[in-house]
This record gives sequence, C-alpha cells and structure tokens, in this order.
Amino acid sequence: MLPVVALVGRPNVGKSTLFNVLTGSRDALVADLPGVTRDRHYGVCRRGTRPCVVVDTGGLGSRERDDLEQAAARQVRRAIAESDAVVLVTDAREGLQPQDRAILDELRRSGRPLLLAVNKIDGLDPAGALAEFAALGLAPPLPLSAAHGRGIEALLEAVLARLSAPETAAPDAAGDTMDDGGLRVAMVGRPNVGKSTLVNRLLGEERLVVSQQAGTTRDAIRVPLERDGRRYVLVDTAGVRRRARVEEGLEKLSVIKTLDTLEQVQVAVLLLDAVEGVTEQDLTLLGHIIGAGRALVVAVNKWDGLDHDAREACRRGLQRRLDFAAWAEVVFISGLHGSGLRELMRAILRAHASATVRLSASALTRTLEQAVAACQPPLVRGHMPKLRFAHPGGSEPPAIVIHGSRTAHLAAAYRKYLENFFRRRYRLVGTPLRLEFRDGENPYAGRRNTLTAGQLRKRQRMIRHARGRH
Repeated sequence: MLPVVALVGRPNVGKSTLFNVLTGSRDALVADLPGVTRDRHYGVCRRGTRPCVVVDTGGLGSRERDDLEQAAARQVRRAIAESDAVVLVTDAREGLQPQDRAILDELRRSGRPLLLAVNKIDGLDPAGALAEFAALGLAPPLPLSAAHGRGIEALLEAVLARLSAPETAAPDAAGDTMDDGGLRVAMVGRPNVGKSTLVNRLLGEERLVVSQQAGTTRDAIRVPLERDGRRYVLVDTAGVRRRARVEEGLEKLSVIKTLDTLEQVQVAVLLLDAVEGVTEQDLTLLGHIIGAGRALVVAVNKWDGLDHDAREACRRGLQRRLDFAAWAEVVFISGLHGSGLRELMRAILRAHASATVRLSASALTRTLEQAVAACQPPLVRGHMPKLRFAHPGGSEPPAIVIHGSRTAHLAAAYRKYLENFFRRRYRLVGTPLRLEFRDGENPYAGRRNTLTAGQLRKRQRMIRHARGRH
C-alpha cells in the first residue's frame, strides 16, 4: 500500500492548487473563493523518489455553523485518521491566524507526523514571512508557492523523510488508486437528484458530503469500488442546471468539469428524480451523453416515495420523453434505502459489454444481407440504393461501416430500421450505435470513351437516318 499524505488547513490557503501540482493533474477544482473543496479528493504523487497518495481536503473553520460545514469537517477528519503524514498548509500573505493554531492543536492530538507548509510566499521576504510561523513550534516551516511550483521538491523530501520505510509495495506496483483497471462509471444529473447519496450507498459509508442544499458537490470525485468480484471507479459529478440559471463562475467551472468527465468514463448513469419526472435539462444532459458516445443507464431515483398511480404516470412519461433513446435501460432505484442497486449494477455491466462488443466483417455483412432481404431500401429517383457489405468501424460506442451505392440518399427511416435490426441481432442495449455509409467509387468516373473509326461512321449514318425521317 502507498503511504497517504493529507493536505489540511483553513479555507482558501491553496490546498487544491498544491494537490494539482503534486499529482500533475487538474483534478481538484481551483477558484479564488473559500470553501470550494468539500469532499476528500485522492491522487497519486510520483514526483519524488517514492510515490504516495495525496488527499485534498476542505477547509477547517473556527466554527462549523451548518450541517454542510459539519459534513465537510467530518471528511477532513477522516482523511487525517487514515493518513500517514499531514501537511498543514498556511497562507503567508494573511499571516498566522487563530484558526491555524486551533487546527494544529487538533492535528497534534491525532498523533500523525506533521509538516508546516507556508504557501503564497512569492513576492514576500521568506525570512520575515516564516518568522511568524516559527511560533507554532513545527520546525522548519517550508516556504512554497504552489501556484508557481516553487518549493515543491523541498516539501516532498520533507514528507518522504517523515514516512516510514516501504514494506512490500514497489514504486511501479502502486497503481493509480482511482484508475486501477476498474470500470469507470459517472453519476450525472441535475442538482439534488441523489448522486452523492447513491455513491455513498454503493460504498456502504459516508464517503461524500450529502446535504439537502442543491449544488453540494462541486468537484468530480473518483471513488474506487469492488462489488461482486468486479472493480469499478465511481465518479460523482456536480449537478448541471439550465444555462440560464448558472450565474456564479464557480458553478460554470463545475459544469465544465462534469461535461469533461463524460469524455473520460466508460458508462454514464443519468439520475432522474421520480417525483419531477423527465425535465428539459435531463434531456439536454442525455444529449451530451449520447454525443460523447458513452454507454448509458437511466436510473430513476426516489422511486420508493411514489404511490401506484404516480409510478404509472412516471413510467408513461419516461416512455414518451425518452423514445429517442429507447435502447437505454431504465432502472428504478432508491439511493437512500438501497433498493434496485443490484439491477443498476447489472444494467451497467450489460451496457459496457454492448459498448465493447467485438464484431466481425463477415457476420456484419450477413446481417446486412438479411436486413435488406427482409426490407428493401426505398427507390431514389427511380433507382434502388445497393448495400453491398459491412465491417466494424470501432467500439465504445460500436460503429458499423456500410459500403454501397447511392447511400447518401437513404431515407432516415431506413437508416433507423438498419440500426434497430443490428441492435436486435447482436442484443446491443445501453449504448449508442453509429452507422456510417460510404459510396463505392465509380471506376469509370472522369474517363471518356474514345470512339473508333467504324463507330464514328456508324454514328454518322444513324444521325443522317434520324434526320431523314423528319
């Protein structure tokens, strides 16, 4: 196992910036606002002589005024409890604050090895800035500028010196704790539909901050999961509202991060609120998922709170509004009570299996011939398009390339017929299927047939004959 290093401190001292520098990523959301980070964020640092896991945490305040701040503080304390060393990050520009002393007292009680990092030292006299922090009794304070990457190597050396010697884990056997071969699944939906609650229920612990307040999750949080002998990486994303309602710059960054996550995962679970049904924003998100080519499962959450009539009305609404994505499986769940989760995980596996199916050119060509024999393509200007053969064009999502003539004029209804025929033949569920049509080149295009002398004489006789009849 890799050693774990937790970054702890007041809000807006630069912990997320330092996390991104150490891990060489942009996983942590960074903004010049306090309280941006709320959940624990894990990443692997490989910059030093020995890899380690770095944990970005939310800011600890002097008082936890509401349930949301209390939940975020619990996440910080869990990160401290599971860490092998703790880095207390402070702000050189604001100087030593009473909150820094309170946090240090709590860290000392934890018994973990401590280091003091004084951030935002750029533009200041290092000796003068560090003198104030020497009163904390943690020697030596480490000056750094996370935004400019200064002092990072000295910090890493000090951190590794505090850690115990490795026992069995080799540097190359560490593996990224977040992407260690697991099936990547993103939980996507509008704010407050229960994404974090669902992830916590699947994990069996309070891994993510959950609140009735909409927009609790801001980062895309990756969490490893092992279930029924299969490994997953669950990605909890920020809720996406209608563009007209997105006002804060921080929320815009969260939305961008959510849409960027769709390009990195293999399966997207679109969570809907059973009480509210399918909204316009749900359809917009569904369009983003299909556009990204991700395998899809629709999970209708809060199903346990509906009576029989409301459930029937919800089913009818789903069937009507999701008709354009009828290939996606719909699962009815309760993230709070855990009902329907086994069916959800099975649907995720089926969607992923369909998205990664391997098809051969011979089998696809036979299926194409069967489809054309069952229903001929409609005539185009008196001519029938000919579909000759097909071959695979990629996976995730699966793509089929069909070669023929006059394919550009195929009716949209016939293209849909072919898609449905291939879906039924190979039992493709939960994944988009892309059909690409290509016209064969005309070997005589651009070539002019030169007539022989005999053909020219025959042509002249025919012309004279035609004129004589008139």
